[in-house]
Amino acid sequence: MKRVLIIGAGPAGLTAAYELLDKSNEYEVIVLEESDCFGGISRTVNYKGNRMDMGGHRFFSKVPEVNQWWEKMLPTQGALPYDDIVLDRTSTTVQGGPDPEKTDRVMLRRNRLSRIFFNSKFFDYPVSLKFETIKNMGFGTTIVVGFSYLKTIFHKRKENSLEDFYINRFGKKLYSMFFENYTENLWGRHPSEISPEWGAQRVKGLSIKAVLKDIFGKIFNKKNRKVETSLIEEFAYPKLGPGQLWELTAAEFEKKGGKIIKNAKVVNVIKDADNVMTGLVYEKDGEQVTLNGDYVISSMPVKDLVMGMNDVPEQYTKIAEGLPYRDYMTVGVLIPRLNLKNETKTKTIGNIVPDNWVYVHDRNVKMGRFQIYNNWSPYMVKDINNNIWIGLEYFCNEGDDMWSMTDNDFAKMAIKEMVTMGLISDVNEVLDSHVERVKKAYPAYFDTYDHMDDLRDYLNTIPNLFCIGRNGQHRYNNIDHSMCTSFETVRNILSGETNKDNIWNVNTEKEYHEAKQEN
Repeated sequence: MKRVLIIGAGPAGLTAAYELLDKSNEYEVIVLEESDCFGGISRTVNYKGNRMDMGGHRFFSKVPEVNQWWEKMLPTQGALPYDDIVLDRTSTTVQGGPDPEKTDRVMLRRNRLSRIFFNSKFFDYPVSLKFETIKNMGFGTTIVVGFSYLKTIFHKRKENSLEDFYINRFGKKLYSMFFENYTENLWGRHPSEISPEWGAQRVKGLSIKAVLKDIFGKIFNKKNRKVETSLIEEFAYPKLGPGQLWELTAAEFEKKGGKIIKNAKVVNVIKDADNVMTGLVYEKDGEQVTLNGDYVISSMPVKDLVMGMNDVPEQYTKIAEGLPYRDYMTVGVLIPRLNLKNETKTKTIGNIVPDNWVYVHDRNVKMGRFQIYNNWSPYMVKDINNNIWIGLEYFCNEGDDMWSMTDNDFAKMAIKEMVTMGLISDVNEVLDSHVERVKKAYPAYFDTYDHMDDLRDYLNTIPNLFCIGRNGQHRYNNIDHSMCTSFETVRNILSGETNKDNIWNVNTEKEYHEAKQEN
């Protein structure tokens, strides 16, 4: 029996692990996870009965295999969840599906709303052209935005940077209002320094033109109108947050005979003189353990993978060493009320604003986004009738001033920013808070990233090494993209295929995975 060693128990690693044992009984599969929990950045943290989603995860894909997989693990709701019941709201249900009021193993269907908070006002994301937008911007600014966009139609910029990418799709005025500062806050670099490839992967098809098409498609009730990723109006979401799916997957994997070693940090991957992987070394409880294997599937940061590999030519170690990441900090804050007024038509418990997450475009604060967990799932909040549980999100670099703050100081800073933004009136309104940190949450597209293809080509010369997932490929993948890299890897192992282009080509096509045909 051949042994497969899988590094990382996030979406990519656990999907590959489960699929291998589900499709074949010829492999021994061992997963090594550095932490004591499952899901990576898609984990869910339970703090005193209030659950935190690290980054906010919509479950939506145009890939049938992904949707079928999710349905198998967490069947779609057959009855309405608590908040829809008490508010007399509607959401999609499936006949014979589980009742979220009676069981936890269920995928909810949630209405999507994410907006931009700019100049203390809400703007649709992506920016819409309805009356509220014009009112909030002001008629004069709206005219400038319109002419700025028209200019880009006739004078396209050569796309050498993310700045060029955004201006070509939204015009310079909208770019300066809604993209420039936020992007710099997210990445710690000005958009002019970032590769346009990030936009090509994350904002495929999204532009003012796409927004207009969507508006007129609705007006004229056009059949089979295409809906881009950021325009979807409903998505799936595990009852107890995204981590629930990966905890369940891990349990199902172990039922099939798989083994997971937690708190096991992989420090070396070993290859022989013929450039073939023979195993790895991990640290656990202060000791180093060597594991031999016939295949290595890695979802660990490719930077760490290469730096822990023996006999790598210097040109490739330099590329790996220079690959940049952005780290993530969030503080969950429990409050009895939120000052933001719900001016939408959507009913909510406590009449709070119905947003899932909000992009913060305020130059007076460092906050990048905030989530309202009540709106992701009513079961994320211990006392949803009386409390609001929100996550304040910040982007930083491991070791910088923000990352080095104590949890208490970081929470105090974030709560003060809530007052600055008008989310609450006084810091003393806060009932409780909890801080979480995520290393290497976002692979970044600058520095040595321009040479990532060279590094990929080198890694592909190692026949039994497979790089999967967001960090494994240094690519800003969504959950479904990461899962697809695992599906392709398992197919290759089972068929003996050594060409890995199918794995690396996931999330590189022009049409985004999360765009689908909607009637």
